[in-house]
Amino acid sequence: MHHMFAVNHFALLASAAIQWVIGALWYGVIFKKSWKGLVGGETIMGGRAIFAMVSSFVASLILCFVLVHIILWAGAPTFGGGAALAIICWLGFMAPPLFAQHIYERRPVNLFAINAGYWMIAMAVSGGVLATWR
Repeated sequence: MHHMFAVNHFALLASAAIQWVIGALWYGVIFKKSWKGLVGGETIMGGRAIFAMVSSFVASLILCFVLVHIILWAGAPTFGGGAALAIICWLGFMAPPLFAQHIYERRPVNLFAINAGYWMIAMAVSGGVLATWR
């Protein structure tokens, strides 16, 4: 359990912030029109928007905390190694339940592609950062 204290907390915060920024660009710029159309065009405003943004950052922080421990345990020392390990985690832990959720909720396959694509890229970039910034 010595990894718990060997974590670079600045890298952890930065990787969570990177995921948050990628999400803002992904959903707010790149796929804004199609994403809003697929979820019904509703947006969160006011205090709820702040709560949603803080919640997404906290969720990214937790995800990155677990991811950095997996990277440390695996001994991935390079950006590519951390990104590859993050994609493996995405493939095993993120994509399957997200896919099943979209099926049960009868959501369009395009929405699954947008959501899963975001998580794959966000996890790969943050995994690379966490592997190299020790």
